[in-house]
Amino acid sequence: MVTFADLGVDESLCAALASRGITEPFDIQRIAIPDALSGHDVCGKAKTGSGKTLAFGLPVLQTIGTAEPGRPLALALVPTRELAVQVSEELEPLAKPSGIRVSPVYGGANIERQITRLEKGVDFVVATPGRMIDLVERKAVDLRAVTHVIVDEADRMADMGFLPQVEWLLRQIDGEHQTLLFSATLDGVVDSLVRRYQTDPVFHEVESPQVTVDQMVHRFVLVHQMDKVRVAAAIAKNAERTIMFTATKHMADRLARELKDLGVKAAAIHGDLRQNHREKALNDFGDGKLAVLVATDVAARGIHVDDVEIVIHYDPPAEHKTYLHRSGRTARAGGDGLVVTLVLWNEELEVRRMQRRVGLDVPMVEMFSNDERLDALAAWDPNS
Repeated sequence: MVTFADLGVDESLCAALASRGITEPFDIQRIAIPDALSGHDVCGKAKTGSGKTLAFGLPVLQTIGTAEPGRPLALALVPTRELAVQVSEELEPLAKPSGIRVSPVYGGANIERQITRLEKGVDFVVATPGRMIDLVERKAVDLRAVTHVIVDEADRMADMGFLPQVEWLLRQIDGEHQTLLFSATLDGVVDSLVRRYQTDPVFHEVESPQVTVDQMVHRFVLVHQMDKVRVAAAIAKNAERTIMFTATKHMADRLARELKDLGVKAAAIHGDLRQNHREKALNDFGDGKLAVLVATDVAARGIHVDDVEIVIHYDPPAEHKTYLHRSGRTARAGGDGLVVTLVLWNEELEVRRMQRRVGLDVPMVEMFSNDERLDALAAWDPNS
């Protein structure tokens, strides 16, 4: 078994990892850490959940020094607020023994508090691009001292339209610095980012096992508009954790309210909510205090919770890739999962097209909210 020490990770960091029960590196960590510790630019192709945070975090924590106030030495750019918090929380316990200060910076939180923290001195900043630009333009932070840059989930950054902001920030960094970039795909605009901002990078790729439609149970339920919320509530009452997807933020808020009126503990998560509300909803959902999380597609990118039993496409996805991304929130970590799509009469044709694109041949069956089959959709055979 390869250990972190075998990869060149310092004894103090290995001890901090061991205290958290982390002793064996994931594939992306095993192949990327030695090159990153050697000072090479690294371009890693790996999906969410593959262990990228430690792949870039450990080499940076091991090699950076102490920053002057307002002049961080390491900057990690991430696409969402949730990911900024998640990465920081994963690295802070490892950084603490050596006195390295790690701090998240993201929109939706009090900017004055973030400025105060930066003025006291932060060595490693984990930031969303928009808020970091705000801080640079306010002259609250100076990026010219940065020696380590990380662009995490570059493909998601591109999907969300953040690459111009990322490039603006990369242009603010002067002098010698190491750039580590991780992405699930390396084509198109992500490839141009690699060519422009990395110097002779070492490429590493990890093939993550993809969740396929075969790993889940799929049900398509024809519903009536006036009964749709009650059908969703009836399905969710049979599980501890359910994620429901809506097409809009407004619908997410409305659905969460209506579910609560029906006695289902639910909360919405989307970009217009305050950060503390988003974090509370995610924490409550992860801790089992909340039965249903209602999410838009963009907000769901920050959700990494195992043991999600049911995914409900309350609004059917616009394309087949979105169906797969949403559905992949269940059947994680080797578990089983039920995926239910609620279909109105005028959505039937589009949903059938989407079924063909993902390779599903499952009948659509009309049900009302008092239908006993909703209590055990996974066990019920729609072909019978």
